[in-house]
Amino acid sequence: MMMTGGCQCGRIRYTAEIASSEAYLCHCRMCQRATGGVSIAFVNLKKSAVSWQQEPEYFHSSPIARRPFCSACGTPLGFEYPDSANCDLTVGSFDEPGYFVPAHHFGVESLHEAWIDTNGLPRYRTDDNAPTVERWMTKVGKLPD
Repeated sequence: MMMTGGCQCGRIRYTAEIASSEAYLCHCRMCQRATGGVSIAFVNLKKSAVSWQQEPEYFHSSPIARRPFCSACGTPLGFEYPDSANCDLTVGSFDEPGYFVPAHHFGVESLHEAWIDTNGLPRYRTDDNAPTVERWMTKVGKLPD
């Protein structure tokens, strides 16, 4: 299945041939530091299955790995070992991230258990927050996608 995605500002766009809806959550400290989150959702695929309309910049996060990102808006787009045929793309950078489902956890030595089962927490919609809606409508005229 062909899917598209890109960064928040739209400068970096890609098309990817997706073989499966399976994704995974990485909890390793490198990903936590690179994203500022407790985990990040990735889809693993062949590098040859990804076509970049605009080549992203790469942050060399360690001697063995690099991470594509947009230098204009800062969106993290993935992770890869340069010597591997595969790469990971961030689930959130896809235009339709809801297609993917988590199949496993990785980097569990750094997993924060309190953030795994959040089903009992209250849930709030962005568009129910009047100050946020007012800011968007005043500055942009519409809510974000």
